[in-house]
Amino acid sequence: MIVDPRNISPASSMATARRIMQEQDLWSPNQQMGLRWPIGCVALEITQRCNLDCTLCYLSEYSEAVHDIPLQEVFKRIDLVHRYYGDNTDIQVTGGDPTLRDRNELVAIIRYIRGKNMRSTLMTNGIRATRSLLRELVCAGLNDVAFHVDTTQQRKGFKTENDLNRIRQEYIRRARGLGLSVIFNTTIHRDNFGELPGLVAFFLRHARYIRTVSFQLQADTGRGVAGKRDEIITIDTVWDAIEKSAGTAINPRAIRTGHPRCNRYGMVAVSNNRAFNLFDDEIFTGRMQQATKDIVADRNRPFRTIGQVMRWSVSNPGNMLTIGYWIGKQVRMMARDLILDRGRVTTLSFFVHNFMDACNLDQDRINACVFKNMTPEGPVSMCEYNARRDDYILQPVPVKKENVIRFWNPLDKQYSHKPVPITDRSKIRLEKKRLKGRARLNAG
Repeated sequence: MIVDPRNISPASSMATARRIMQEQDLWSPNQQMGLRWPIGCVALEITQRCNLDCTLCYLSEYSEAVHDIPLQEVFKRIDLVHRYYGDNTDIQVTGGDPTLRDRNELVAIIRYIRGKNMRSTLMTNGIRATRSLLRELVCAGLNDVAFHVDTTQQRKGFKTENDLNRIRQEYIRRARGLGLSVIFNTTIHRDNFGELPGLVAFFLRHARYIRTVSFQLQADTGRGVAGKRDEIITIDTVWDAIEKSAGTAINPRAIRTGHPRCNRYGMVAVSNNRAFNLFDDEIFTGRMQQATKDIVADRNRPFRTIGQVMRWSVSNPGNMLTIGYWIGKQVRMMARDLILDRGRVTTLSFFVHNFMDACNLDQDRINACVFKNMTPEGPVSMCEYNARRDDYILQPVPVKKENVIRFWNPLDKQYSHKPVPITDRSKIRLEKKRLKGRARLNAG
């Protein structure tokens, strides 16, 4: 869809998001999209290379043949994110694995995002995300680090999710004390679905060091060899398993994030390693969301956010009684565990993402997408992007050099005066040692 450049602005994006929610009958006081933000987050792919070969990889069979796009183009896409969505937009710096990009360029990218008053998340498998690198990125303005760890990655010596907890603990140690908000991503598939109770228990034990745990359902989107998901893996079965493992209901209707067939979100309070449902009252939660929609939460500096909420409460005294009752109810519910844990309490968010198979896209869900990838032509739903990934990563990139527009070729890094489309992809050749996924299997 071609968008008139004159109509691109954060205000128009917010209005469009709200209209889509209303047209699809997804609008409510609890809906975040179109109320608090026009987009949940935007992916910014800075490399197609990866140092793992996941059985459910979303990348292309040609990804390892593609060079990193020029830094100038990365900056242009960051500018485009800001033009569409404005300040405080969350940008996922991803790939491939972004830590494979030149270190100085990665730091420059994070600094550029911060300079645009937007928030950045490093999406990584963690292998090269050393504490030294994380510290340098924090100094440049990094807000979050999201570690993707699961059994699809086939890490040597780690056969189960329980085995992988040793890696998760190491990653927590690397990020601890740096002021980063820590996220863990896990792909759920048939072979690890039964391990959800142990995973949830691990995350609850380490909740004071983790902000969010994200579970991504198996989807056939790229070069991965695992294919389509088993019937047992659905957004409902996974959410039910999370609730049972946490030992409490976690209401996904109180805070809604776009299309319910795409996303489920819930937050719990954690004290003494036990989870407590924070948002069982949907009406109260919806009212508070609408009333505080202009407050920007600073997850790296929670006391600043608390201060904003307190100032809002003073200027809105009519809500004080209701808020006080809600706080009192939570304290009574957690009283015993608060005593045992010496008054310590934290929160932990659970997110379930239900990505679509590349060959089975639903246009309504694409329209209501809260997770998009920034391309030179504008933001594209991540599911749609994965279905057409080759069209994007193999296209020549216009770059201004010496006041002249030239076209950068992603396969050989050469510049030409005219775009040279890659018409015969069968001629793209890789050394066997660089083949991954289906291409590796097909090569024998």
